[in-house]
Amino acid sequence: MSDIILKTEGLTKHYGGVHALEGANFEIRKGEHVAIMGDNGAGKSTFVRQITAVEQRTSGKIWFDGKDVEFSGPLEAREAGIETVFQNLALADALNVPDNLFLGREIFKFKLGPFSILDYKAMREATLASLEKTGVKIPNVNNAISNMSGGQRQCVAIARTATFHSKLTIMDEPTAALGVQETAQVENIIRTLKEAGEPLILISHNMRQVFDLVDRIVVFRRGRIVANLRKEDTSGEDVVAYITGAKTAPEYAEEA
Repeated sequence: MSDIILKTEGLTKHYGGVHALEGANFEIRKGEHVAIMGDNGAGKSTFVRQITAVEQRTSGKIWFDGKDVEFSGPLEAREAGIETVFQNLALADALNVPDNLFLGREIFKFKLGPFSILDYKAMREATLASLEKTGVKIPNVNNAISNMSGGQRQCVAIARTATFHSKLTIMDEPTAALGVQETAQVENIIRTLKEAGEPLILISHNMRQVFDLVDRIVVFRRGRIVANLRKEDTSGEDVVAYITGAKTAPEYAEEA
């Protein structure tokens, strides 16, 4: 299991009588890019919320970087090396770009309780280097996030994810609300992560995007994984058939 960065076994989440996620067995290897697809309510985002400890699982096990983990919350997951871009972005609107990138990971000139002093110059320089690395163009990084377009905000969130050399990056519908140019920019960031050998889980409804960017496609339906497909061995028509239930992968037939 040495090259497996994340593995789940029997991962389950119930909300009272609602079974939002049931028995999810999943793994992703170092350097691999995997898409998670499925209709709304299929369990995709629920699955991510369990991995990142936004919510606590009902049952099941999670291994990350070779260790059996039970993160107490998203900060602990992030500190372990899981960076996530959620649909709601989780940016601080009143803060500028460097402050958002380094929120919770500030660089200090020196740290001495209430007398600590932040190193704004170092954070600004690191921000500019990160934006250049990821190809994100922000005219003025000192602008508050609230003054930026939806595309710029999304790119800031993704640049934050790409800044800290995470062990695993998760993106939940990163281009759903973006125009053509902004979508291309985000996809280039994803390719940059691939070139750097950083693994990625991409939740997307965009079939063209998925086939352009990932190695493997995992399909969720009604809270269960119903297919695990190598990109080169499948087609968009096959994926749609699994999403709608018209087709069932033999290895998942009993579960479905």
